[in-house]
Amino acid sequence: MIPAEIMMNPIRILSVDDHPLLREGIVAVINGQPDMQVVAQASDGQEAITYFCERKPDVTLMELRLPDMSGIDAMIAIRTICPEARIVIFSIFDGDSQIQRALAAGARSYIFKSMPPKEITDTIRQIHAGKKCIPAEVATRLAEHLSDQELSEREMKVLQHVAAGNRNRDIAKHLFISAETVKSHMKHIMEKLGASDRTQALTIALRRGMIQL
Repeated sequence: MIPAEIMMNPIRILSVDDHPLLREGIVAVINGQPDMQVVAQASDGQEAITYFCERKPDVTLMELRLPDMSGIDAMIAIRTICPEARIVIFSIFDGDSQIQRALAAGARSYIFKSMPPKEITDTIRQIHAGKKCIPAEVATRLAEHLSDQELSEREMKVLQHVAAGNRNRDIAKHLFISAETVKSHMKHIMEKLGASDRTQALTIALRRGMIQL
């Protein structure tokens, strides 16, 4: 039973998503709750920042990938303006690396669009109440790689160049290192990711959200 006071002062939500159909769907779910109201909708990161400053929502649902910037960058910009902003990353992308980056950057929760509506709205209520909330499905995804070795910053750069289709000698020129050093980095990358070759390493990195094409 939701108290009358809460129903008269609903949780004010900013929805950020570049897909109109998905945005309309979540708006319908939220506005169907007696204690929630969507006060603004944004289709890119800059709009999200603008509407946040104008409408000052209680909770912001932020898509991870937006046309002009990442949802994480938009979140960082908003939290620079308002450190206490309560932002939930709400995305189809379920790579553990993406989830870790979002939480480290200040997201109060990370939820998948595939989750049942009740789980989504319950998460919003917990975030509005000042809590952090990691749904079981998200926690499981994080736990799968909890003991894995992280790639170094240089290894990540090498992997990004490999994803762009560059050969070792091209990567060496870009990073001002030798081709042998690139080979050594790739060896360590494959070991850390449990991959048998470059292609498998890329596949794993893409699935986990470490890199994007």
